[in-house]
Amino acid sequence: METKTSYLSQILGLYVGIQLFFLAFFQVHALEVFTPKEVFFENGTQGTLHCTFSSTEVIKNEATVSWSFIPEGGSNHASFFYYSAGKPYGSLNQQFKDRISWAGDLNKKDASIKIDKLQFTDNGTYICDVKNPPDIEVTPGFIKLRVVEKAGLPKSNAWLIVGAVSGAILGVLLIVIIVSCLVYRRNRSRNEYMGCSSSESVVPQVTLPVKKPESVKDWSRCSSPSAPLQV
Repeated sequence: METKTSYLSQILGLYVGIQLFFLAFFQVHALEVFTPKEVFFENGTQGTLHCTFSSTEVIKNEATVSWSFIPEGGSNHASFFYYSAGKPYGSLNQQFKDRISWAGDLNKKDASIKIDKLQFTDNGTYICDVKNPPDIEVTPGFIKLRVVEKAGLPKSNAWLIVGAVSGAILGVLLIVIIVSCLVYRRNRSRNEYMGCSSSESVVPQVTLPVKKPESVKDWSRCSSPSAPLQV
């Protein structure tokens, strides 16, 4: 019994040693996968599941992409799409048969796919797994997909952004118009005041009547001395 246990320990130690050797020799790096957390699509339409990744290694022909699906309320996942050596391979999964198409480009580190004719049974979690040897240690990307009626689609944030920008522009224009009107009225009032003080505000001088000078004849008659009295 002790001999068997010792033998198993040796085998386990050898296995661990080989794993450490390969990790040190090939310098395995972690590959990062990026996906949106949740997406919404209208029932009966086509939807794109975006999946991108980063890798320190050059993309080789050995790079692979696999997509799997966990139905809503379920726990088991089923693979339904595989991409390898530049070729996409669909699965025999009846749920996605003839509805999956490749939409990525590994040279651009894109592993996206498209699903046609989305239906309510497609609700669930989709898993994107990418491997690019020696970058094989990877945490897959998880996407929560919701198929809804058109009325149930969430409003796009783009419209909110456009509305906010438009409101800000209108507000600035309104302020500019108000300031321009105030400046114009102020300048106009100043011009009217200056015009009045230079012309209209001058008090007209009253012309007093000038007494006509008495004629020489009258003056002579009134002022000349009377004739001398005779004694």
